[in-house]
Amino acid sequence: MTTNRDYYEILGISRTASQDEIKQAFRKLARQYHPDVNKDADAEEKFKEFNEAYSILSDADKRARYDRFGRAGLGDMGGSQDYSVHFEDIFEELFGFGMGGRGGATARRNAPRRGRDLQMGLTLTFEEAVFGTEKDISFERDETCSTCRGNGSEPGSSVKQCATCGGRGEVRQVRQTFIVQMVETVPCPNCQGRGQIIEKACHTCSGRGQERKKINKKVSVPAGVDNGMQIRLPNEGQPGANGGPNGNLFIAVDVKPHEYFKRKGEDIILDLDINIAQAVLGADIPVPTVDGKDETLTIPSGTQPGKVFNMRGKGVPRIRQSGRGDQRVIVNVDIPKKLTAEQHELFEKLALTLGTAPKPQQKGFLDWLNETLGG
Repeated sequence: MTTNRDYYEILGISRTASQDEIKQAFRKLARQYHPDVNKDADAEEKFKEFNEAYSILSDADKRARYDRFGRAGLGDMGGSQDYSVHFEDIFEELFGFGMGGRGGATARRNAPRRGRDLQMGLTLTFEEAVFGTEKDISFERDETCSTCRGNGSEPGSSVKQCATCGGRGEVRQVRQTFIVQMVETVPCPNCQGRGQIIEKACHTCSGRGQERKKINKKVSVPAGVDNGMQIRLPNEGQPGANGGPNGNLFIAVDVKPHEYFKRKGEDIILDLDINIAQAVLGADIPVPTVDGKDETLTIPSGTQPGKVFNMRGKGVPRIRQSGRGDQRVIVNVDIPKKLTAEQHELFEKLALTLGTAPKPQQKGFLDWLNETLGG
């Protein structure tokens, strides 16, 4: 079912509602409109409508997309999905137990589940982040126990079918709620839902069927990664349960600062000092680049402090695209603090030809620099 009403309006909450407030609103409506307790003809449709709203607003990512773009931002995560309602799931959410018939919580727990994601950090030099590299990494995750091969039993000992549940892993109990008498399906208390009793737990994994192991891998770091980005290694996380897929490994990138290069998006920023004669007369000067070799930059005569020169294609490679950004060279004029007698005499002669009247400026150097570099 897909509704056209505002999701916040459906649940009767404000757009700033917390997750607890969203859940409380959902619980209240569920008790009021659940088709098993409300026999009105439109109860099921109303129930599906606020279930759809809850499905979006209780998920942080979906809620953020909806807040920013409305239903259009949800794409196939939103209105196009099938929001068919399993009423047993709602009863379990509200009352803490299932209704029977589908195995309840035990059946869902024994269904295939994806493994948990893992995270680790990786430190790169400035150059490694710019041009990409291969790095050896080590991390820990659970693997099938090498001693018991995953069954949790000490080799040579037996695994028996649970006599309490007959190997099903669950038992049924009858409960009386304030609404109706219900059959509750719960994990077997004797085998904890496994359906089997281990005579002697494996000494390596203590009956878990998994042991912690150190994993060594070589990871390819793409050119152009920046500080704070993540590299995803699919299926390298924790193993799934009941035949489910592994989770992913996310590697958070930390880039060391460079001695003199800075980064702004795909551009590299370099502050370069030139002397006053080079600024006044002009010069061809060597400029370091991240490629490791100097490039000649022509400084025209009369260059002012703060002038930005663009060295096209000398910046950071674009991720998943062709080409590179630019290197932007900000020129600073180095004013000497000490002069020789000859230099002092020459500057005095020059001063006589330049005049001494100050010239107020409408914009300062920082204003001009912010405009040039885009803030």
